Amino acid sequence: MAVQVPTTALETESIDESQGKGRALRLSSTQAYYLRRLGLYLVTLWGSLTASFLFFRLIPGDPISGIVAQLATRGQYSDLQQSEALVEFYQKQFGLNGNLLEQYVRYFDRVLLHFDFGPSIISYPVPATDLIVRSLPWTLGLIGVATFIGWIVGVLAGTFVGWARRSRISEAVTNICLLFSHIPAYFIALVLVLFFSYRLGWLPANGAYDTSLNPGWSLDFIVSVIKYGTLPVLATAIVSAAGWLIGTRALTVSLLGEDFLTYAGAKGLTPWRILTAYVLRNAWLPQIAALGIVLGGVVNGNVIVERLFRYPGVGNLLVDSVFIKDVNTAQAVVTLFIFVVLTINLVIDLILPLVDPRVRLER
Repeated sequence: MAVQVPTTALETESIDESQGKGRALRLSSTQAYYLRRLGLYLVTLWGSLTASFLFFRLIPGDPISGIVAQLATRGQYSDLQQSEALVEFYQKQFGLNGNLLEQYVRYFDRVLLHFDFGPSIISYPVPATDLIVRSLPWTLGLIGVATFIGWIVGVLAGTFVGWARRSRISEAVTNICLLFSHIPAYFIALVLVLFFSYRLGWLPANGAYDTSLNPGWSLDFIVSVIKYGTLPVLATAIVSAAGWLIGTRALTVSLLGEDFLTYAGAKGLTPWRILTAYVLRNAWLPQIAALGIVLGGVVNGNVIVERLFRYPGVGNLLVDSVFIKDVNTAQAVVTLFIFVVLTINLVIDLILPLVDPRVRLER
């Protein structure tokens, strides 16, 4: 079939114009991809925050009554339960005055414009955000280290286990990880505490550091933090690594029959070169997206681990605030969890096409 070649300047200009429109169309598709992701993020964030607001407002019980009773037992006031002025004062302080719609509008105004969740009941009149700022570094350190260790170990080990899938060691490691991947992190934490703390006495059972030390950047304090954080990090990292290993192994096994690996072997590349340059590269890219998906489960499971070890993170703070019906602090912690998980997923969605050429932005 003959190919038609443009013979005039007008035809050439027409082809250039059509190609320019095609490039513009592709650019608009790329922009539409990012806009869809951003729009979905904002809608999900709004819906999640609204659901958390309604949940904490509909919990039975009145936190104001607890404050009034506590003050009455201290003898700071007389006849407090009949003082309507005092009740109205605390309702206004905690943003509980007015109907549900007024509280909803006021809540979003404070949170979005001023990042203010009001005072906490746990440490009244300290703002709830101050309590989170104190607890957040402990949680970030715990989750960050555990997630990093679990992801790196799981992806690397899963690739090697999938590559040598017919060996006895690979089968044994796979079966062990299948077992650990279905065990909750807090149960692993209980076993670790029983063995390393109570039986051997090597590591402390709870706390974040030696209370006899002054917090700071001294070597003794840093060593103490590492020592106290070893068991909670291990409890989370073991379960995380087992799950990543199973998933990466399945991806690796599915890649072994691909034509590009056969071609790489026909070119004379060594098995080690094929494993590191081809198999590992194609196995870890999908796990980047999966990291954001499972991060929410890591954060939620870490709440129980922090409570078990009496770790001064936001998870332990959340449990304490729920027990005494500290609505502001509990809602601030939940909002933080929602924002962090959704934002990390958004960032991964936006950068994944940059590291994985198989992802098409126009879809």
